[in-house]
Amino acid sequence: MKKIALLRCCVTGMGLDQYESSSNAVLEQLGVEFIDVKEFNCCGYPLRNFNFKAFVLNSARNLALAEERGLDILTMCNCCYGSLMHAEHRMAESEALRDEINAALDKEGLRYEGHVSPRHILHLLYDDIGVENIRTSLKKTFRGLKIATHYGCHILRPSEIVQMDNAYSPVKLDQLVEVTGAESVPWLTKLDCCGAPSMGVNDELSMDLMETKLRNAKNAGADYVCVICPYCQLQFDKMQSMMASRRGSEPIIPSLLYQQLLGLCLGIDSHRLGLHQNQVPINGVHNFLVEP
Repeated sequence: MKKIALLRCCVTGMGLDQYESSSNAVLEQLGVEFIDVKEFNCCGYPLRNFNFKAFVLNSARNLALAEERGLDILTMCNCCYGSLMHAEHRMAESEALRDEINAALDKEGLRYEGHVSPRHILHLLYDDIGVENIRTSLKKTFRGLKIATHYGCHILRPSEIVQMDNAYSPVKLDQLVEVTGAESVPWLTKLDCCGAPSMGVNDELSMDLMETKLRNAKNAGADYVCVICPYCQLQFDKMQSMMASRRGSEPIIPSLLYQQLLGLCLGIDSHRLGLHQNQVPINGVHNFLVEP
């Protein structure tokens, strides 16, 4: 693997430490050399529906910083990835927008020419490293573990821009789950929104959407929901815990990050993977681990 510039997500640093620690551990174990660029800023996603050009400028600046170093840019976050791809797409189709953005970047001595590729960690694991290479790196595998995979909306749609997987029948995360020995179970609401965008605006709707998905996953026989998006993990883990306190219900089904699932099979210590930081306990996952 060549060196890559790592764009960290704002939300993980503020409330999802286990996403950072488990991602770092897995990348290091798989031999990925990444650098943190201290000049990187927010991807601009919160501005997208308020000031579109400011949204594009934020992502374009990150792309230009990576391009200045001759590195592709890697993100763990679906929203960050979608923002980078949107900015790249809009500037490619509009010379006027690209010139306007570059004029703003020029004040810092930066310029975006389109010579870098945004990469999501799912891209990196599935397309760059590859399922078979991951298989040969495993120290343990799961037996009897059933997983409901959740991709997250922004990594699949709009498919013509994000270009990650088949938006209607994605397989990459499922295959990455199954390389660990776990079974990816089919479930009806797999591609439905988790409700995270409604949290803080309509909490009841947000919790209803989440509850529907989690009950569907449990009814499909899953032991855990597995996500690769930090916002979805916050929704399924922290907000599921909030739902228990607000509605007086017990957690429905635990959610864990794919990096945590893979990390266990790579032999990484569970503390470094942040399993203890998940609010809905997932301690029982160790019971499914066996020697390959």
